[in-house]
Amino acid sequence: MAKETEISFIREYHMKPKITILTLAVILTFTASLLAQSKDTTGVYAIRNAKIVTVTGATIDKGTVVIRDGKIAEVGANVSVPGNAKVIDATGLSVYPGLIDSNTILGLSEVAQGAPGTVDTTEIGDFNPNMKALTAVNPHGEQIPVARMNGVTTVLTCPQGGIISGQCAVINTDGWTPQQMAVKGSAAMAITYPVLGFGGRGGGFFAIQAGAPSDAQRQQRDRQVEALKKKIEDAQAYLKAKEATAADKSLPPRPIDLGLEALIPVIKGEVPVRITANKAAEIKAAVEFANQYKLKLILNGGDEALKVAALLKEKNVPVILGPVLELPDSEDAPYDQVYTRAADLHKAGIKFAFSSQGIQFIRTLPYNAGSAAAFGLPKEEALKAITIYPAQIFGVDKSIGSIEVGKAATLIVTDGDPLELRTKLKYMFINGKQTDLTNKHTRLNDKFKDRP
Repeated sequence: MAKETEISFIREYHMKPKITILTLAVILTFTASLLAQSKDTTGVYAIRNAKIVTVTGATIDKGTVVIRDGKIAEVGANVSVPGNAKVIDATGLSVYPGLIDSNTILGLSEVAQGAPGTVDTTEIGDFNPNMKALTAVNPHGEQIPVARMNGVTTVLTCPQGGIISGQCAVINTDGWTPQQMAVKGSAAMAITYPVLGFGGRGGGFFAIQAGAPSDAQRQQRDRQVEALKKKIEDAQAYLKAKEATAADKSLPPRPIDLGLEALIPVIKGEVPVRITANKAAEIKAAVEFANQYKLKLILNGGDEALKVAALLKEKNVPVILGPVLELPDSEDAPYDQVYTRAADLHKAGIKFAFSSQGIQFIRTLPYNAGSAAAFGLPKEEALKAITIYPAQIFGVDKSIGSIEVGKAATLIVTDGDPLELRTKLKYMFINGKQTDLTNKHTRLNDKFKDRP
């Protein structure tokens, strides 16, 4: 009986289909084909008869942009249209670079109030330099297509909480995966400079102080500042030890510290620190801190940046401004304080970029720039502050931020000036792919506009 069972098993085994080398090759070829199809099939496009606002060069009143293999192949007034191109007649329309929001939590938060499971912005602890925003991005969130509706093709998305929050990423607002969305996975290290009333651990909030700060608050702030400096000094020592071990193979290998590893590009000056500071004293302290450790600084916030404008200009520190469409900082401040801040920084020779500083108002980014233009900022500078300037600040200007041959075809086609409220977006391309402009807002509008 055992012999018959063995023979039966052998017979059944040999009758089962085998995966031969040929079969495996067919499977791999089919899989590769599917993967290729899942990537952006960009094709060739020609946008004709458009006003082309290149940002970094002259504006072309009636020209053509040719897109091929995800790149801008040709731009000009006398460009030939390839025979295989999908032609878009843009008569009466304008072509601009995609707009860039310089500080968001896009992809990291969906419903901030009441749905904690949709929020992945903050890690526990004061120091989390190894945390990467890119790994937490949800490409399928409803907030992303809403951000696209007014021309925002690219954002800086940053972790929050603590003193060193983690690594900000520059991402596009289209893609099946975070990796497909990524423009630069580690664009800046997010740091909140400790101030009086700073919560620190797991929060990174600023408490409103009533009256003079207490000695206990000052001591807490000083301890947090010293802890931040010690973390940078630990990273410097860690790097020296790592280099010594690499040079002398007789030395025992050192244990890897992921947090300190993440700070190595920062102390080398390869990755900037984006330090949030608003008051003049805080900004000066942040600049001194960055100068002490030779860090490349980007100032985020900068409400009182004008009070230390000479220092910022001397140290060549760019500023990421918060929303322009806000109330003044205090009851005694001029009514137009926030509106004129960008114009004043421009006059002081300081590079800056606009941001929505969050998620729910990303779609209003161009209107923030437009409002600043209405209060003294030259219009071309307002446009640059949401295109080429943020691209330069975060080191991605070789690929995005302007319409130039060889750059990524990340651009928008509008029926007017994108800084104006009445302008409508007609087409969007991200890395040469024509991007869907529908979102939850448009779907609800279509559903209910003809309701009986």
